[in-house]
Amino acid sequence: MRRFGLTLVALAGMCLLFSACAKKQTSTTTGEQSTTQLRIAVVPKGTAHSFWLTVKAGAEQAGKEEGVQILWKGPAEETDVEGQQRILEDFINQKVDAIVMAACDADGMVPVVKRAVDAGIPVITIDSGVNSDLPLSFVATDNVAAAAKAAEVLCELVGGKGKVGMIPFIKGAASSEQREQGFREGIKKCPGVTLGPVLYSQSQVERAMQVTEDMLTANPDLVGIFAANEPGAVGAATVLEQRKLAGKVKLVAFDAAQPEIEALKRGTIQALIVQNPFKMGYEGVKLAVQAIKGDRSSIPKRVDTGVTVVTKENLETPEVQELLKEHK
Repeated sequence: MRRFGLTLVALAGMCLLFSACAKKQTSTTTGEQSTTQLRIAVVPKGTAHSFWLTVKAGAEQAGKEEGVQILWKGPAEETDVEGQQRILEDFINQKVDAIVMAACDADGMVPVVKRAVDAGIPVITIDSGVNSDLPLSFVATDNVAAAAKAAEVLCELVGGKGKVGMIPFIKGAASSEQREQGFREGIKKCPGVTLGPVLYSQSQVERAMQVTEDMLTANPDLVGIFAANEPGAVGAATVLEQRKLAGKVKLVAFDAAQPEIEALKRGTIQALIVQNPFKMGYEGVKLAVQAIKGDRSSIPKRVDTGVTVVTKENLETPEVQELLKEHK
């Protein structure tokens, strides 16, 4: 009987042990999930414009599919280089699993990217890259080719002759400089068109309005304008309407914010070079997860997310409407 009693005690102990293990296993897969879930920091250049909200939507969709947590934070203004540096440094100190970022400054972000990589945190750049090979991939529009296309479209709109202006956004921001380069190269292929004033919007609608006013005042013979991003487009369109020059001075612009679409419908903007910011956020996070899991050999160094030229004539086509859905 004594031996039988000892056997029962042993069995009871084993049951308790198995029960504890079972509880521990459940805790790991449920209650403790928040502590073990992969965390990917997504740091845009700014948060004020609809373009970045679409990037966020793409990142969050990929995060949902992959079961990872998306930590979204960026500076309020795209010119706030130091603010973005601080945000990135904070995420590095938090030991996030990966960083997906659009750099405010191609040179200024290199040291903090190096710090992340040195800490074992893979970095994927989107939209605006850095002047370094440290990021595993760059997911973005081919800005040079897209802006060259904008130049081709504007050249056709002005009948192949006259003076045009350009509104890039931030000196030193890779995407702005690449679009400026592409537009300059594209205009050279249109011998009857000359590039006149080049003034920066600083990614602010109010500033874009001011530089458009300055452009038109100093160049009353201006026949066209290329605005390299959403704030530049909205500011330029506003001034053209105020001056009753809508349709007379042709306007080609990047992006597809709702105010731009409305200006396209009114005939103030003649063509939009529409990127795919949803895809930038989505693919950026997907590649970050791939990097975390160790499968880096198949990660492409460059992913071109493409552009579509949207005009009043093709605006209502199913293909364009599907693309624009992602910008809302």
